[in-house]
Amino acid sequence: MPTWPISSIRELLEPTLNHMGFELYALEQSGAGGRTLRVSIDHSEPITIEDCERVSRIAGPLLDHSELIDGPYDLEVSSPGAERPLRAHADYERFNGKRVNIRYRTGTSETVVEGPLVAVDSAGIAVSALGARGRAPVIVHIAWDDVVAGRLAVSI
Repeated sequence: MPTWPISSIRELLEPTLNHMGFELYALEQSGAGGRTLRVSIDHSEPITIEDCERVSRIAGPLLDHSELIDGPYDLEVSSPGAERPLRAHADYERFNGKRVNIRYRTGTSETVVEGPLVAVDSAGIAVSALGARGRAPVIVHIAWDDVVAGRLAVSI
């Protein structure tokens, strides 16, 4: 499997995508034989198929002319999805008030809490979780160092 310079690819694409009004949300090499470049884009409005096509039409030639990817490759452009991962502090701030699923450390083990994200600050986050057996919600405070993974959760 080839290894592509993902950080250089990010540096190449990011200014153009920003100029187009998009955020380069994620970039990864994947697929059979590692020959697929997955580009996830985001902006304040929902991402449409037309947005993905537009970015693909611009990103493809940029990548081809840069010679950062040796040989043939497939380019996939998509949105981060409804249950997008929350990776950066800014992601948590942006989605404060939304339903999240957070996996976090509690001592030597891990646990998961799901509910509305009710606070984000420099110390960590707070999630409103349902109390046991119909009891009132409980606010779970989680320090940044204890957050293992977070994502938006689809409300049902």
